[in-house]
Amino acid sequence: MSRLITERRFAPLFWTQALGALNDNLLRTLLVLVLVFAALPDEPARQGLATSMVVGLFILPFLLFSAWGGALADRLDKQRLIRRLKLFELGIMLLAAALVWWESRLMLYGLLLLMGAQAALFGPVKYAILPQHLTPTELVRGNAWVGLGTFVSILIGTVLATLLAMLSPASARLAAVLALLGVAVAGLAASLLIPPAPPKGHDEAPRDLIGSIWPVITDALRARQLLPAMLGLSVFWFMTTCYLTLLPAWASQVAGGLGSAFTLLLAAFALGVGVGAMLCARLSAGRLELGLVVLGALLMGVGGLWLAGTAPLDLSNAGLGELLLTLGLWRMLSALALVGIGGGLYIVPLYSMIQLLSREQQRARMMAANNIFNALLMLAALLFGTLMLGVAEVGLAAFVASLGGIALLIGVGLLVRGPRPLLRLLIFALVHLIYRLKFRGRQHIPVRGAALVVCNHVSFMDALVIGGASPRPLRFLMDRPIYESPWLNWWFRIVGAIPVDADRRDPGSVRRALDEVSHALRHGEVVMLFPEGRLTPDGEIHRFRRGLDIILTRDSVPVVPAGLAGLWGSWTSHQGGRALTKWPRRFRSRVALYFGEPLSPQEARCGILEERVRELKAEADDWVLPAPAARGEA
Repeated sequence: MSRLITERRFAPLFWTQALGALNDNLLRTLLVLVLVFAALPDEPARQGLATSMVVGLFILPFLLFSAWGGALADRLDKQRLIRRLKLFELGIMLLAAALVWWESRLMLYGLLLLMGAQAALFGPVKYAILPQHLTPTELVRGNAWVGLGTFVSILIGTVLATLLAMLSPASARLAAVLALLGVAVAGLAASLLIPPAPPKGHDEAPRDLIGSIWPVITDALRARQLLPAMLGLSVFWFMTTCYLTLLPAWASQVAGGLGSAFTLLLAAFALGVGVGAMLCARLSAGRLELGLVVLGALLMGVGGLWLAGTAPLDLSNAGLGELLLTLGLWRMLSALALVGIGGGLYIVPLYSMIQLLSREQQRARMMAANNIFNALLMLAALLFGTLMLGVAEVGLAAFVASLGGIALLIGVGLLVRGPRPLLRLLIFALVHLIYRLKFRGRQHIPVRGAALVVCNHVSFMDALVIGGASPRPLRFLMDRPIYESPWLNWWFRIVGAIPVDADRRDPGSVRRALDEVSHALRHGEVVMLFPEGRLTPDGEIHRFRRGLDIILTRDSVPVVPAGLAGLWGSWTSHQGGRALTKWPRRFRSRVALYFGEPLSPQEARCGILEERVRELKAEADDWVLPAPAARGEA
């Protein structure tokens, strides 16, 4: 996990975006303090209106400039574009320093528009450049680090602005100027180390700012695979905007009224998102794991309802020490942290999905369309909060409960519509607990389109290990008697297993199974085969059967060979007796699965594939052999 953050192909971009997010939140919070609380100290109603206006002015440029920024990023070298945008940021901070120093409040509103424009232009390019510098199996980790950096920067920027506001006016102005300029210069310096990222298209850079908006939105609406991810991310930013907007009022009215309570609540939420993002990278293990989206939505829902049910605190005369010793506050912090963890699990796979499935020539425009949808939902969040708290007067607890309910409905809806991703995740987590797994070459499975994966057959756990290791969901063939097991049939149906029986027992079974394989391949799915047709009786690879050649004759798709080692000798193999008739003798034994480079349909004949699978298994054995599991002691 830490290796990526130290490499030049990622580390400079991480620090560039993190420092930019820090400056955005530092300046925006300072402007809220100056334009809202300092200008309107005793007018709560006008404070709320002014706060919404400040947030709205920052969000508005995302609607106007995101499409242009995405088009620029698809046409220009992303490295150079980032450097120019960081220079633009430095110019904005120089202007901000002057305006903060001279307290020109009217001009500060215009500064919000400039900040929003720079952020809107930077948003598409920072996500579109990642797939050019990272492999598909590294994208989830990269997005996790970006999510961690963004929300930690939100926390640091907000806390730093609050600390600056506690200083004397002269000291606060000087410290603010130095902080804004220092962070901007550091971000510019980091951007100079970003490696080149030339465009794939050769069209001229767009010159029409407004005219580029509708084509980008139209392309996004036509992208059927990407639109659900964009809408899912927009819902997350809707909820995040609601939470960040209500936190000051929650700290004041529910959490005891202390200023430090707001900082603690914000820290719990922001750090929760960061922890969730890194946990997502850990659980994904390099895969696009959409089951985490379902899990994240459910956790956000549970966390929101838990927070709504916490009792208000009466700590009007308490200090920070007494506040930290209050059990009720820790319940609030835990609930907000759970919301944040769910959010981190939720967003990282969705960002990765857009990056992986969008065409390279228009990836930045897809990210721009996502930003436009996000901005619309963030504005809707401001309106929703105003209606709930101002017009309907439902109260903070009911408002938070509505957010939890929305998240819970999304999670349950996703689970009912497609339970396979979450079940796949849970099964793979269970396999990870039982075995010490090592994978290699998962990037050889195509990101999109049909493919076959062929592997040696060692035990009844093979399909679970291979299916969990694959970056994409797999369909697989299996014996009908096992498929019809009363305990597991429901799961085999959900994961899309294809039952097959010998023709002597069920005439036509093989033909029906091959028809189902063809149907899956023609719909762009990945199908896993065990060409030996049975579990190995002696731990060795046996002759591949001709079914593979029949499938490739009907459907010409690439074939990815794989070698599995470490499961021979387990209770699910035939070593020492029939599989599943023995008690397990050892847990956490070593299991290695190595994928090879894909072969074309013309190359992928049984003899060639059999030899390649033997080579991969031998390489996997080299890692497994030191463990007792390789000697039949599992």
